[in-house]
Amino acid sequence: MAVPPKFRLRHVPCRAVLPLLPLVVLATCAPVGPNYEAPAPRWSLTSWLIGHPAPKPQPHQPPASTPTEAPIDPTWWSLFHDVELTTLESRVAANNLDVQVASTRLRESRAALGVSEAALYPTLEGSAAFSREHISQKGVLSLAGNSSSSVPAPNTGGANAIPNTGETAIFSPFNLYQAGFDASWEIDFWGRTRRGVEAATAAETEARESQRDVLLSALAEVARDYIQLRGVQRNIEITLRNRKSAEDSQKLTQERATGGLTTDLDVANAAALVSTISAQIPTLEAQRDDLIDAIAELLGQPPQTLNDELETTRPIPPVPPLVPVGLPSELARRRPDIRRAEAQLHEATADVGVAVADFYPNISLTGSVALQTTQLGNLGGWGSNTWAFGPTLNLPIFEGGRLHRTLELRKQQQQEAAITYHRTVLVALHEVNTALTDYAAEQRRREQLRVAVVQNGRALSLAQDRYTEGVSDFLNVLDAQRNLLAAETQFTDTTTAIATDLVQLYKALGGGWEVALPDVPPPPEPKFSIDNLLE
Repeated sequence: MAVPPKFRLRHVPCRAVLPLLPLVVLATCAPVGPNYEAPAPRWSLTSWLIGHPAPKPQPHQPPASTPTEAPIDPTWWSLFHDVELTTLESRVAANNLDVQVASTRLRESRAALGVSEAALYPTLEGSAAFSREHISQKGVLSLAGNSSSSVPAPNTGGANAIPNTGETAIFSPFNLYQAGFDASWEIDFWGRTRRGVEAATAAETEARESQRDVLLSALAEVARDYIQLRGVQRNIEITLRNRKSAEDSQKLTQERATGGLTTDLDVANAAALVSTISAQIPTLEAQRDDLIDAIAELLGQPPQTLNDELETTRPIPPVPPLVPVGLPSELARRRPDIRRAEAQLHEATADVGVAVADFYPNISLTGSVALQTTQLGNLGGWGSNTWAFGPTLNLPIFEGGRLHRTLELRKQQQQEAAITYHRTVLVALHEVNTALTDYAAEQRRREQLRVAVVQNGRALSLAQDRYTEGVSDFLNVLDAQRNLLAAETQFTDTTTAIATDLVQLYKALGGGWEVALPDVPPPPEPKFSIDNLLE
């Protein structure tokens, strides 16, 4: 008994697949090319405090802020105990536009990873087509008419029958209906696709660390601008107070000149000092406004948005007595730029594997099942089916040296990524060491300026008393007032610098992104469209 056609159609492809099963099994073999290994550190430090001993306490002076090896607090800005600063920092992750751009790039890399992973699976495509066709009698068919051995074409009748002229078959226009499925699968025998997925995974890690690095910079910049804002506001207060003192001196000289106790020279010198001090105020106010706008920009806000919130003068945030800095061994795991450099090295290593796999044959399995007929009513019948199945092998034979040059390029890029990684680690170590040095040195400088402020204040008081008593020149008062203003301004600047040095230290240590950056949601959809732009 003959086997029905439908059963023959089912069994023929199966017999064709069986010889190819070993290829499918071998597709799980280890991919060619080098396997990535995390780079070993070239430098090792046991403690950040080596070379940075705790400062000795000085009599009649407050103790200095001292680094300690305690674990780093991810919310390091809370060490300043400034409510406004903490509030601003809590808004950075969600509102900073640079962070949003980095978050978008992270989502882009995740989509690219999905594209790479899709290459591991077979592809299946469906198609359907209809065409009305006519074959030229003056084309290839004309050769049959001119051949002495041509055989008259049969005429089977029907609507689409081929008329028989006795010499050449004449095809009338006919309909052609087709529908089917095409499938293909590239067997990843040498691991080319898997290496591509590995590289895309490393690229996704690189984008994630870039996002963290951008956030870390934004957090540090907000803290730095905020501290500088408070320092400028403090200098405005100092300048206004010194201007008031200069105005009192000017009034005193006018009274003494009226009484004949001094000359107009002292009055002119006093008035010049008032104007000189007053001239500093517009510059300081401009710095204040610029810093407020800089913070607004970091928070994704237009200019002058934060004026009401930040214009009120507040003290410079004090540094804590103890500064946790952790251990050097934690730096590579904490700093996003180091982690990003390591991901770049991983990606470059995987790309070498892709270049190696290009030297080997490319093996694909392709198949198609379709129905083809000239009568729409026959489209579902078994007699209208066609199918094809088989492997395809592509072997590079001559590429003009392209594959060898590509492999050499990928190896050099891997070497560059390795050097970049070690350089990033070295730069990070130096940044932490420099930040610790600057932090300690600025504190020593502040203690000397503290003494200078006290002594200049005392000198001004004595100069004013001696001038009032008529035993001293007014120039001594002018010099004392200038020196006091300069000393107080420098003391404010160094107090600001100590706090900003602490911010730089924590940026160098890579703290802040751990809790400040959850899974950042995508930014809201824009309120405009391309159609609106084209109007």
